[in-house]
Amino acid sequence: MIVVGGEALVDLVPGAEKTNDGLTSLVPRLGGGPYNVALAAGRLGTPTAFLSRISTDRFGQALRDRLTASNVDISMVQEGPENTTLAVVALAPNGSASYTFYTEGTADRLVADPGPLPEDVTVLCLGTLGMVLEPGATSYETVLRREAARGVLTALDPNIRADLIADADAYRRRFTSWLPDVRLLKLSDDDGEWLAGAAGLDAAIKSWLDAGVDAVVLTRGGDGLAVHTGSVTVSVPSAPAQLVDTIGAGDTVQGALLSWLHDRNVGTLTDLGESGWREALTFAAKAASITVSRSGAEPPTAAEMV
Repeated sequence: MIVVGGEALVDLVPGAEKTNDGLTSLVPRLGGGPYNVALAAGRLGTPTAFLSRISTDRFGQALRDRLTASNVDISMVQEGPENTTLAVVALAPNGSASYTFYTEGTADRLVADPGPLPEDVTVLCLGTLGMVLEPGATSYETVLRREAARGVLTALDPNIRADLIADADAYRRRFTSWLPDVRLLKLSDDDGEWLAGAAGLDAAIKSWLDAGVDAVVLTRGGDGLAVHTGSVTVSVPSAPAQLVDTIGAGDTVQGALLSWLHDRNVGTLTDLGESGWREALTFAAKAASITVSRSGAEPPTAAEMV
């Protein structure tokens, strides 16, 4: 089973209508990076559970309902009366998205350490705001270290939201401290450059691998995907798509990649050679191409991937 931990929120996405004040209407879409990862893996038919704290408000109920409809186990979901986190989305002409978050006192940042995960959990994926906002970030960090110690395939997508990181250097140091417990690091090239700072991305990738990461997967927008390991570097192009927006594209890559690894019982990433990585990345690129062809984060089902 895959367990995905992190925030579940509501994206307020620009709609087609204008208000009387000339403002663009906002349409609520259920989302959050880890939430989308769980949807992507669940829709592909892989046993998946979501670990988070979700509000008991109407948005929270909708978030739970969508998880269940996407074949995601919600038995690890904690509940609370706090509001659901909101993210106001702005779309650039090329379809890329930027976000303004409303997170103070919201439910997902108050998640508690659930204790050891069930024995049938073989993959743990964490990231985005869940690894930034306290006290939940400390809870997820504890889970990461404990599950890595028992041999679970651990994956991290930092999915940087710089506006919510009060001290960039402190975050970079904390990120580095996680790497010995991370087997798969997935991030966009923009996030990689932000984390690398003055060192540069190529040097940073080498340092992340030296720190203990088995594989670094980079999403590069229209330029496709790449993976760097200690022995191979593999790139695949993006799959053809009619672009609507890029919301959830990187999350779909992560969910599809973890689904591929789980379903083929790949427990050690260092066992994957060039052909295996090429197949895995091509599968993830195809899934992402379906997501970007429709509005909001709508990962494909297994039937749509055939």
